[in-house]
Amino acid sequence: VQLQASGGGLVQAQESLRLSCTASASVHTLPVVAWYRQTPGKQRELVASIRHDFGIDYADSVKGRFTFSRGNAKNTLILQMNNLRPDDSAVYYCNAQRGNLYFWGQGTLVTVSS
Repeated sequence: VQLQASGGGLVQAQESLRLSCTASASVHTLPVVAWYRQTPGKQRELVASIRHDFGIDYADSVKGRFTFSRGNAKNTLILQMNNLRPDDSAVYYCNAQRGNLYFWGQGTLVTVSS
């Protein structure tokens, strides 16, 4: 599965961004889809995930501000990020999992200025 993330950019604190991830397969065929983020020197962290039969999970730091959904197109994932904070600045990666296989997009940079 190939994944391509887009939508990153530079915004001010409290503004919003909408990240998109386009997959080469229908996202409904993927047992797990997720967004991760990473800053220099830190491990990649899970932001949000959608798992068959388990629904949607969010990191505590983004609950109430971020919304993860499947887009109108069958191969699209959306991460709506509202009320952004400077500590949300990171490279955001979309991810898909099928069994023991992990698939990653190339990442999109989000920078939030204070």
